[in-house]
Amino acid sequence: MGEIRVKRVYDPPSPEDGERILIDGIWPRGIGKAQLNGRWLRELAPSAELRRFFNHRPERFAAFRDRYRAELAQKEELLAELRALARKTNLTLLYAARDRQHNNAVVLAELLSEGG
Repeated sequence: MGEIRVKRVYDPPSPEDGERILIDGIWPRGIGKAQLNGRWLRELAPSAELRRFFNHRPERFAAFRDRYRAELAQKEELLAELRALARKTNLTLLYAARDRQHNNAVVLAELLSEGG
């Protein structure tokens, strides 16, 4: 089984990344398509409404996590695809936010690691 990792899209790619998946709904500033060195699954991004609610405020992260997990529950087919990938290779979830602890990739990695 591979490892599920979380990394800023601005960090340089490394061989240990395995499959790289950008999960933001908006393309990150300053990153060209070739620089991504991976896939963009914007369907797994939080809704615009949820993103506006959270607004990168750490005090709202617990509520954001609960709401985002509820949104992800409606996307089981994509989650199953990522779980299958993680069984074969390392999986690196990419995000653009500055906060490395409070972001959607952290929540998705937790969910995938739990297996559900």
